[in-house]
Amino acid sequence: MNRVVHPIEQESYRRLRARLDTSHFPPLTRAVVERVIHSAADLEYATDLVMDEGELVTAHAALHAGAPVVVDVEMVAAGITRRETVCRLRDAVAGPGLTRSAHAIRLAYEQVGPGALWVIGNAPTALEELLTLNADPALVIGLPVGFVGAVESKAALRESGLPAVSNVSEKGGSAVASAALNALLYHPVPDSEETS
Repeated sequence: MNRVVHPIEQESYRRLRARLDTSHFPPLTRAVVERVIHSAADLEYATDLVMDEGELVTAHAALHAGAPVVVDVEMVAAGITRRETVCRLRDAVAGPGLTRSAHAIRLAYEQVGPGALWVIGNAPTALEELLTLNADPALVIGLPVGFVGAVESKAALRESGLPAVSNVSEKGGSAVASAALNALLYHPVPDSEETS
């Protein structure tokens, strides 16, 4: 993906790197950490985020090979500017024991099937529902925000063994979730991935 980086963004990254040394992170982890910090102006994400470089490499390849991207809310979709996304929240209906966000995840899975990248930045119940499905995701970016259910849903994601980007605290949200996906979108594709 050819992308022109605006001078303001370049300066923002220069200032970020002047305040925080990220050079010890592997390449995709560094890209995710820096873009999330950039989106929130919150250096604490450097120690709050949890991810595995090998899982990111696999997800990066799937993303650039055209795997679907599913989001929990339109705010996350709005932050992903270089890729079409699937968001079924408008079609979803809450019911007994089922939030609208959870129903939207069910609808999205029925639409895309296994192998998608899931980007959840708002609703812990969306992440909880995804964990009940046999979704076989390429990656789950699970960064819902809030005081109720966010920490627990992210802990459950990490315990699930699914390939994931998450964080330990209540922090999260649409901007950081879309930033994590954008980091993978914007990161160069190695020549071996381009030709395979």
